[in-house]
Amino acid sequence: MADKATPPKDLTSTLNLRQLRSIPQEGYSADLFNSLNSEQQEVVKNLPENEGILLVLKGPGTGARYLLDANQTKIGRDTNNDIHLDDITVSRSHAMISKNNGYSIKDLGSLNGTYINAISMKESNIKAGDEIQIGKYHLTLFVGEKK
Repeated sequence: MADKATPPKDLTSTLNLRQLRSIPQEGYSADLFNSLNSEQQEVVKNLPENEGILLVLKGPGTGARYLLDANQTKIGRDTNNDIHLDDITVSRSHAMISKNNGYSIKDLGSLNGTYINAISMKESNIKAGDEIQIGKYHLTLFVGEKK
């Protein structure tokens, strides 16, 4: 009997190139800040030190902003959430952002997941410049700096 070579396994995958973006380093970049309109720039400049805000820069609700001034901020489609994102791609109780020496986010068992810089995460620390995707919403975190 002759040995038959095993054919290689197909290891292909599909990438959605529209979702790719550079991963932020420490803080947000000047390019990101300069991409904001003048009103958004003023809001970010006037944030108290270590106080966070989410700006919707892409997707439904572009231009919306959500101040993260509580210890916990619940995000979801249900109107009882602190941040209400009204779209079928968002679970009723989707994610929770916690503030404790910085910010962290936890997915609450959502159907479509929570993405940080285009990577699916169950729980993660988040920092200024990070993009959080919840359903079709793309929210970017800005944090007030020392003046």
